[in-house]
Amino acid sequence: MQLTILAFGITRYILGDSELKLELPDGANVEDLKAELVRRFPEFSKLKALALAVNSEYAEKGQALYERDEVALIPPVSGG
Repeated sequence: MQLTILAFGITRYILGDSELKLELPDGANVEDLKAELVRRFPEFSKLKALALAVNSEYAEKGQALYERDEVALIPPVSGG
């Protein structure tokens, strides 16, 4: 299946762009996607937290992904 990955904050720098098209096998879930991102972009393993939103809604760990889902990478936020 093909997913559209939208990157914000530090994740944009890790990917080198604000958007990425990514192929995953049918039946993949959010954790599979995170593992694939770490495999392709090892810098992701250094993030202490990374939230994902699928089709504009925060995703659960085992949430299934489907063809043409849009996944936003939401990095930790700091500041004050």
